[in-house]
Amino acid sequence: MKAQDPKHNSPRKKLATYYGLAILIIIFLNYVVFPLLFYPRPRQVAYSQFMRDVDSGIVTQVEISNTEIQYATREGEQVNYFKTGIMNDPDLITNLEAKSVEFGAVIPERPNTFLSLLLTWGLPILFFVMMGRFVSRSLQGRMTASGMSFSGHNAARIYVPDEDKKDFSDVAGQAEAKESLKEIIDFLGDPQKYKAIGAKCPKGVLLVGPPGTGKTLIAKAVAGEADVPFFSISGSEFVEMFVGRGAAKVRELFEQASKKAPCIVFIDEIDTIGKKRDGQIATNDEREQTLNQLLTEMDGFDSNKGVIILAATNRPEILDPALLRPGRFDRLVRVELPDLQDRIALMKVHMRKVKHAEDIDYSLIARMTAGASGADMANIVNEAALRAVRMGREFVTTTDLEESIETVIAGQQKKNAILSDQEKEIVAYHEIGHALVAANQTGAAPVQKITIIPRTSGALGYTMQVEEEEKSLMSKRDALNRLEVLCGGRAAEEIVFNEITTGAANDIEKVTQLARQMVTQYGMSERFGMMALETSGSQYLGGEGRLSCSSETAKEIDEEVLALIQKSQDNARDILMANRDKLDQLTAHLIEKETITGAEFMEILAVEE
Repeated sequence: MKAQDPKHNSPRKKLATYYGLAILIIIFLNYVVFPLLFYPRPRQVAYSQFMRDVDSGIVTQVEISNTEIQYATREGEQVNYFKTGIMNDPDLITNLEAKSVEFGAVIPERPNTFLSLLLTWGLPILFFVMMGRFVSRSLQGRMTASGMSFSGHNAARIYVPDEDKKDFSDVAGQAEAKESLKEIIDFLGDPQKYKAIGAKCPKGVLLVGPPGTGKTLIAKAVAGEADVPFFSISGSEFVEMFVGRGAAKVRELFEQASKKAPCIVFIDEIDTIGKKRDGQIATNDEREQTLNQLLTEMDGFDSNKGVIILAATNRPEILDPALLRPGRFDRLVRVELPDLQDRIALMKVHMRKVKHAEDIDYSLIARMTAGASGADMANIVNEAALRAVRMGREFVTTTDLEESIETVIAGQQKKNAILSDQEKEIVAYHEIGHALVAANQTGAAPVQKITIIPRTSGALGYTMQVEEEEKSLMSKRDALNRLEVLCGGRAAEEIVFNEITTGAANDIEKVTQLARQMVTQYGMSERFGMMALETSGSQYLGGEGRLSCSSETAKEIDEEVLALIQKSQDNARDILMANRDKLDQLTAHLIEKETITGAEFMEILAVEE
């Protein structure tokens, strides 16, 4: 007979101990706690006090035993219980009978009814039984978490290409990323030609880029192109409350991958477990154990067996150097935000899923969505399809796409927002101020649309500019133009109304941020030149940087930023003062129409007085 595993006996012993303690507790409750709580306990008094109570006529009942006398007194509605010692008093019985005192048990006995038994025995037993079941499940869960039984508990999801096959035709743009991954696909399809020359396939490939650029989709497309199984798991799923469980999941994941080779293992958000081990006291031991196990597993398997590790993150700067060294993640593939041509290709891919008109202006939509990710483009197409349904059409038009871009940027139109005539006039002058400054600059992006219809984002109006061609660099002149355009709204308010409002709050935030970046990061300051004064935040997640200078220099930075903003404000005011008639004429037209296109704006601007 096979000996029983003592590890499996341990939970049973613990459960038996629990029920033994539960029985003792129930007995203690019934014979000690409940009598004290629910039945009176007589107070000890002297025999002389007992005789005085008898003489005063307040004693109602007496119980005489061989060792003590218990008696009850009644004063009004209040009943009290006392006890005293036995004395040699032959007249006691006579005195009690003379006072009509009853003889019998003073303390009432516990009722032996069904309700009493249920409350004192049934409910405690039921409570401890339910707690026992919970303890039993908890013990079993801890066994599983500590590595006693891992079978079938891995959180990795297997994506089978045949069920939902993705390939590179589903990944628009990202030509450089796809080119870097073609070797992986080729190796998984024909590893022998690499072995013949002695080449080794990269063990790991790290995909880095901003959120929404399609890192997970590219990993699935690689599996689809290579036609191999695809294991997918998130970094956060490795780390749990039970110590050692994350490391165990890593071991089991690699065991499963080895059995399914050739295959791809994809770890999303690897920065969750791959953060730098900086040696600080405040650390996460479980996360570090998981990372150590991952490093060990990557060292212990041969990529020529056909197991390729893909991982994705948008925070590569915080990853542990040991994870990025050659022999682990050998190749870094950047999945950047799409450029103009990539956005056109992305839009066409997403438009395949919806019914649309044949004359969609993909170039216009791509130029309006500069800086958008693949996920943003998908959201824009979906919003356009929803708008087409609301408008009662059966297909998506360019107008739907334009409106969906505005919805994503500024929110839905507020149908019930009512501005007073004065507020509408202020907003109109503000927006025309932006547009008029932009139109009078050299090289500025053309105005695409101006509106004073409030949006759910809080904007009371906005001016949209669209570049005619994609720009990867911003010159100092471009930055200064942008500052002047941002200052144009407040400048128009000052010129026309000699008053300022809260409507420029967002402009002020943007102009201050850009001016500070010009001074501290872009080297566009005459005072500081190419000196770096600020460390940038996360490469792909943004965030404010930190100044890396003395407090005296920080003061000079503030002065330089203020000077840039003030100069831009003065330039914007000069442009508007020189075109005051056009400012009034365009504002009147905008108040009447509420929304005008860039073509209408330029047509009115070009008309001679």
